[in-house]
Amino acid sequence: MTWYIPDGNIANIMLGTIVNSIAIIVGSLIGIIFSKKISAEISDVISSAAGVITLIIGFQMAFQMQNIIYIAISLILGGILGAWWDIDGKILSIGRFLEHHFGKKNISEGNESKFAYAFLNASVLFCVGAMAIVGSFKAGTEGDYTMLYTKSVLDGFMSLVFSAAMGIGTAFSALTIFVYQGLLTLGSAFIKPWVSPQMIAELTGIGGAFVIMIGINILDLKKLKTANYLPGLIVLVFFVLADPFLQKIAAFLV
Repeated sequence: MTWYIPDGNIANIMLGTIVNSIAIIVGSLIGIIFSKKISAEISDVISSAAGVITLIIGFQMAFQMQNIIYIAISLILGGILGAWWDIDGKILSIGRFLEHHFGKKNISEGNESKFAYAFLNASVLFCVGAMAIVGSFKAGTEGDYTMLYTKSVLDGFMSLVFSAAMGIGTAFSALTIFVYQGLLTLGSAFIKPWVSPQMIAELTGIGGAFVIMIGINILDLKKLKTANYLPGLIVLVFFVLADPFLQKIAAFLV
């Protein structure tokens, strides 16, 4: 596997990720401008629509899973580890830091920061899924940005809806995308050999579970600390890599 470096310029390798980040920022700004011109009732309608759309995306992703047992165990173990490490709280702290320096403070005693909440949920939404992984690999190893450009259009639309519903914190998720997809792109030549179709399917499936959690949060059905379940990704990768061995054990026991 070779590393694709067009004209020896790393900026060119990162082009798809840069476009993706810009699309999120532009979509978020348009959503903010739009939200200032609508009533509270319409704002609630947009928020509900954002929640429903997020659920639909989540279910579409989740149904791509191949092994429900791996997903279930990964979510449970990942959730336990995430709660222990308080990942959700740490990401929210990053959101509060960004809000303190760049946004209008709107956090009060006993209430979660809407800015930080938007940053957290948008970051998770835009990072999980096959397009982020496969698109980054294709950009890094082949110089093919088509999938990341397509993802940019989708993320731009979702950032518009999210920012109209939750605020400017959505725009700062572009930082998360830039770091996450950038690392995947730059490290794609080393990571890609380990990523099988099964790996993509299972990661997309558990990513769908995360997106469903976000939709539930947006609709105020229940407050779930979605980010606490992110270690489940690592647990799931372990299961997929160990799958041939686990299948042999299962066959032996049967």
